[in-house]
Amino acid sequence: MNVQTPSARCTQRLIITLAGITGAVLSLWITAALAEEALVLSTASTTGPESMLVKSLQEISESRMDSALNGIEQLLKTNPNFRLAHLIKGDLLLARARPIHTIGETGTAIQQPIDDLREEARARLQRHLAPIPLDMTPKYLLQMPPEQKYAIIADTGRSRLYLYKNVDGSPRYLADYYISTGKNGSQKLKEGDKKTPIGVYFVTDNLPRQRLSDFYGGMAFPINYPNEWDKRHGRSGYGIWLHGTPPDTYSRPPRASDGCVVLANDDLNALASTLQVGITSVIISDQMEWVKPHDAAALRRKLAQHLERWRRSWESGNMDDYVAIYGNDFSNGEQKLTEWMRDKRQGDAEKNPPKVGISNVGIFLYPGRDDLAVINFDEEYSSNDLSNKMKKRQYWMKEDKSGSWKIIYESAA
Repeated sequence: MNVQTPSARCTQRLIITLAGITGAVLSLWITAALAEEALVLSTASTTGPESMLVKSLQEISESRMDSALNGIEQLLKTNPNFRLAHLIKGDLLLARARPIHTIGETGTAIQQPIDDLREEARARLQRHLAPIPLDMTPKYLLQMPPEQKYAIIADTGRSRLYLYKNVDGSPRYLADYYISTGKNGSQKLKEGDKKTPIGVYFVTDNLPRQRLSDFYGGMAFPINYPNEWDKRHGRSGYGIWLHGTPPDTYSRPPRASDGCVVLANDDLNALASTLQVGITSVIISDQMEWVKPHDAAALRRKLAQHLERWRRSWESGNMDDYVAIYGNDFSNGEQKLTEWMRDKRQGDAEKNPPKVGISNVGIFLYPGRDDLAVINFDEEYSSNDLSNKMKKRQYWMKEDKSGSWKIIYESAA
């Protein structure tokens, strides 16, 4: 019979506190969930800092205090700036002397930094209590274009960034990382609100170490906030990046940035090789959503059919059908629908019917919505007096629950 000491029982309760769950029945569920997670950990990188941390938390839940302490000490040898690991080590040492009831129960430390570390522990543990559903696909990645090798999805609610690989246009899960986001949450509206934006974005640059202060770590990747949808809704601000941490900081609390998405430097280094300037999509959501692959495929086919109808109507010169594909509230950023169509009709009337080719199509559903999609593609246009190639971006919106999809924005990407 395994009899726990009072200090061991109190230490175990801090795991329940971290998960935000109380009650005897649910505490047993947590222990079982952690045990199941051991299988996942055994197939993951067992030397990664987060895996080592979670393994020690698992051992605490099993009252294996010496093993947990040994694991934390090994973790700190390779990552001496991991503040959360230092705090857990302190708890394990303190538990030898007296019972503790929650993480960081020193009685003398400034409260806010301890609260921040508790939230980081909660976020990291939550990821390992809720494994990624590998039989499902991210709702947003309907179709990845051939040139895009990877896609990124940041979940601000769970402080997690997911990396997916493009496999014949469909996403395949590769890895995920802990992240820190805006101090005041998500849904950025204006400059200085210290919130992280929600939307479909793309990497626009790769800033090397030489162009950055230590605060941003070894590199940074700006994204195109505010995007076309943000500008349409009057959202302001700038300088939203994926970036790292200062040399003396392994990771920051879940809510700590001025709006950027922040990763540990080692994680950002691992991610950097997957990022393509001007190509990689960075989808930021306040709640990650997965769907069955056949549901994503059905919507992908529907939007692809609408796009093909747009191409055919333009190429055939059927302007009535062409105009019908555009929504009444269309804008290209400078012109509304009436002005834009007037110029379009006038320009096309002076030319023979053009040849229009589209390729390299990417289709992304907007986070938090089922009625808005971003479609990127390469357009090849030729007529009697003009030939050109360009990257184009369209926003498609479903007019109502039973209505068809319409273009509400179109311009060069």
